[in-house]
Amino acid sequence: MNGITESKTEKYIYSLLPARDAVMREMERYAQKHGTPIIGPACGRLLYQLARLIRARRIFEMGSAIGYSTLWLARAAGPEGRVFYTDGDPANARRAEGYLRRAGVLDRVRVLTGDALDLLDATEGEFDLVFNDVSKTQYPEVFRRAVSRVRVGGLFITDNVLWSGRVAKKVRRGDAETLAIQRFNRLLYRSPNLWTTVIPLRDGFAVCERLK
Repeated sequence: MNGITESKTEKYIYSLLPARDAVMREMERYAQKHGTPIIGPACGRLLYQLARLIRARRIFEMGSAIGYSTLWLARAAGPEGRVFYTDGDPANARRAEGYLRRAGVLDRVRVLTGDALDLLDATEGEFDLVFNDVSKTQYPEVFRRAVSRVRVGGLFITDNVLWSGRVAKKVRRGDAETLAIQRFNRLLYRSPNLWTTVIPLRDGFAVCERLK
């Protein structure tokens, strides 16, 4: 609940969502208790649906935390899919492995620890979908290095592009995160290689199709 959507409307959207399974509910409780950033169930369903629509089988996730979005993506990719999980915190990676194992999808996930950009550079090939949720100051560099790794017709998706509405306000001195997101959003919409739509769900989802 970030104040982008009118609060009663947002609560209504969340009230409609079907119940998640036990593993997802446990992940949601852990994230709420410990302040761990996750995309939440509404964006999780959107991410799952988009991955299914393009039949994504090879997915790279930049910034995976405890693996909540990874689980949505792994289920969307199916048994023949491969999802690359990345996070800089080994403790997050271990926790994610436990959740993904219990959910029955660990065999389709490759768990990588370290800087997501470096791990992307070290992983060969194109991807059907790249999901970006790293440190916000890295967003412009992610644009430069990740878009070209998405296949034509694939999707480049980014979380937090509305940043609790701060992108629409005068930026405070020293607010490098908001400035980086504003720059990133301009890069998305000005790119001739992308067709971009920002969806004002939760904290803002940018969905970009690679055109060429």
